[in-house]
Amino acid sequence: MSAAPALVLGFEPYGGRSSNPAEAVAREMDGGTVDGVPVVGRVVPVRRDGLEDGLARIFSEHRPAIAIGLGLWPGAAVIRIERIAVNIADFEIADNAGARTDARVRTDGALAVEATLPIRAIRARLLAAGIPAVLSNGAGTFLCNALMYHALMLSAEQEPPASCGFLHLPHSAAEVAAMMAEQARTGQPGAGRLSETPSMALGTVIEGVRIAISAALDARAAAGGGAGR
Repeated sequence: MSAAPALVLGFEPYGGRSSNPAEAVAREMDGGTVDGVPVVGRVVPVRRDGLEDGLARIFSEHRPAIAIGLGLWPGAAVIRIERIAVNIADFEIADNAGARTDARVRTDGALAVEATLPIRAIRARLLAAGIPAVLSNGAGTFLCNALMYHALMLSAEQEPPASCGFLHLPHSAAEVAAMMAEQARTGQPGAGRLSETPSMALGTVIEGVRIAISAALDARAAAGGGAGR
């Protein structure tokens, strides 16, 4: 029987962007391994409608030991390790289907749920590896938060439960370079001052996600297969 995989869930581009580092990481890591454990990478649509059902199908198919959601946090210079998901969906911008909402993520759920990844161990390992990272107490109220909330609920419903959480990522350096090239080509000022946009090399981000998975696997092993904190 094969080992339960580590599941990496990365959002597709949104907000008029042509790329998203979360999608790139999920695609790049799919089919690989971390510490001998297979990695399944899946790209998630930026749509509230169908999000819960789509995640439920993925969890049912793969029954992961580790589940990590990934999303872009524009303006971040570090990897943000999310601590809490809230049962609030209050979209400041429309999703990719043009929908906005102000409602609960899940009508029958608690107001907030905590990540079950070993968030402090992940931060310590990332910093030791020279990758800037912080603990974050707010994943927002857009779809990143909704994915984290649904994934935590689905993880808890498994037996054994999956270790689950969410990482917000900076723009990749290649993304910012491409945006600057497009700005130079068109002569348009674009959104914000691109020369001051924080970024991180995609390879560094991928290594950061690998470190997070490794720390979660070690925590599960130390806890006898349960979720580590």
